[in-house]
This record gives sequence, C-alpha cells and structure tokens, in this order.
Amino acid sequence: MKVNWLIIFCLVICVGCAGDRIQNETIEVFKDQPEIISIQLDIPWSISKVGRSLFITERKGTLLKVDEETKQIIPQELSLNKKIYHIGEGGLLGFTLTPDFETSKEAYIYHTYEENNEILNRVVLIERAGDVWVEQRSVLENIPGGRIHNGGRLKFGPDGYLYITTGDAGVPDNAQNLVNLSGKILRMERDGSIPSNNPFDNSYIYSYGHRNPQGLTWDGENNLYATEHGQSAHDEINLVRPGRNYGWPIIEGNEKSPGLETPLFQSGKDTWAPSGVDYYNGKLYVATLRGQSVRSFDLDTMEISIEYNQSGRMRDILIHDNTLYALTNNKDGRGSPQEDDDKLMKVNID
Repeated sequence: MKVNWLIIFCLVICVGCAGDRIQNETIEVFKDQPEIISIQLDIPWSISKVGRSLFITERKGTLLKVDEETKQIIPQELSLNKKIYHIGEGGLLGFTLTPDFETSKEAYIYHTYEENNEILNRVVLIERAGDVWVEQRSVLENIPGGRIHNGGRLKFGPDGYLYITTGDAGVPDNAQNLVNLSGKILRMERDGSIPSNNPFDNSYIYSYGHRNPQGLTWDGENNLYATEHGQSAHDEINLVRPGRNYGWPIIEGNEKSPGLETPLFQSGKDTWAPSGVDYYNGKLYVATLRGQSVRSFDLDTMEISIEYNQSGRMRDILIHDNTLYALTNNKDGRGSPQEDDDKLMKVNID
C-alpha cells in the first residue's frame, strides 16, 4: 500500500494548528448600522457616560464632553499639577467617573508624565466645576511608563474599588516582580489607600504577569475579565482572580506551567490587539485595534463572532442599557485614517 505523505503532512500541520487556536470566528454583523455621534476626534482612548453626556479622552491630553442628543462637543479644561506627556502609546489614557458622580462631581484619570528624564504614569482624582476639571490629589504615582505598554484602563468594580491596568512598559521581567507596579492589575480604595483584603500585604497588586492589559469588565456574577495584548498574536481574554500570576513573559498562548494561569481565550496566530471591553447579556464585547473590529465572546459557548468591521481600528467600548458605544483609533499612527476619523459611534445590540 502506497502512503501519501503529503496528506499525512497536512493532517499533522492541521492538528498542530488546532491546538493554537480555540475555534474559527463567525461574522454576525449588528442588525442596525451604527449611528455616528462625533467625527474628527484626535486619537480618542476612553468613553464614560452619565445621563446624555459622554466624556472622551484623547491621548494628546484633551478631555471632551459630547452631548449625545445634540452631538455638540464641548472641550473640557484639565487643571493638573503635572503636565500630560504624549509620547508613543502614552498620554491621557483612562478616565472613569465615580459611582456617585452626580453628587460628588469626581472622576479619576490615568496619564503619562515625565520626571527626572523618566517616563511614568499616575492616577489622579479630579473634580468638575463647570467645564473645568481640577486635580484634587494624585492617588498613585511612579507607575513605570514608556513609549509602549502603558496599560491605562480605569474602572470601578462592583465591590466599589478602583481597578487599574498597567503595562510592562517594555520591560517584560517586571511583570513578574511583585515590588514593581508594571504588568499588573491594581486595586485601590477611592482615597488611594490599599484595601485590607488585597491578595498581597501592603500592595496595590491584584494580579500580575500581564503584558499590556487595556480592558476590564465584570459579568453579571461579578467575575472580572481583562483583555491583553500578546507579544506576537496570542492576544488574550483572561478571567482574573486575586493573587494569580498570568504568566507573562514565562508563558503565552495555551502554554502551561505550574502556578501560572492560561487565558480563558487566546487568539492563536491571529493578532487582535484588544483594548476596551464590556459585558452584556452573556457576552464580552471587545474593541480590537489590529483586528479592526468589535468582536463578541460568548461566555457559555466560547464562540467568537465579528460583530462590526467597517470602521478600522477600534479602541474602546461602553455598553449602557442595550446600546454599545465605540471609539475608532485610526489616527494613532498605525491605522489608515479617513477624512472623518476618528469617530464616536453607537449601535443597538439587542
């Protein structure tokens, strides 16, 4: 009997590929076309919402208020004690309103700054007075920064604590260093103190071994999920548990090692470059930069779907009620911007 070695070779290759990719994606485009709220934004990074007001950060250092109904853009003045340093992937990144914003008028921002010829990041409490936001205090400084991998996402968890993502700032080994704040997910009290029930004594660190996490969200059972950029493809969605080590730079993708967590999902040989993420009705919705789409990940079936892929690079997602808000990021130096980029859009996802 003759052996067809070409067929055997192909079968071996396919088996190897199957272990490197969870499953194929399907395309399930939103049934409605997104409505464009704002155009010609300049490298927008994060979305927050209260009432009919949407607050957008731009990486160069500007904060915008957008009226959802009139679509009017009102620039907001930031009065900070340290200058925002826009370099590479750094600048004005995360922004989140406090849960009691309508009475407190407070929010937190994450921004890059330069001090003593060193690139760093910090978290600042700001308070709104009209269209001016004034720094009240810096709650955390000296987070390692760089031209790349600054993390930068801020979100309040259902437990009332403030969660912060930090990248490895281009120094991978620091993600494993429990004295260093880079390559981590941090958790703090609103006043900047360390919660007594954090997993490591006298430490903001909630989880570690991260490369460049840029998305945080919680499901209906208060489970925390984070999106993370892989080194070469192998982008991740992680189910984050306190005190766990998520492996970077020791393992990536589906690799395993004792004491290290493998991701809930990894993109195999495809590059997503995932950023903002939010949860709705059993699914995680993920903004992907290199992947140029909004993708959904079904937490029950583990299926991936491309929900929208007609506007290029996507940076952040916010879901409020049944409406998904999204930012494009085609002017960040890695995209192909159209005349009206960048954009803030919304779409019904029911």
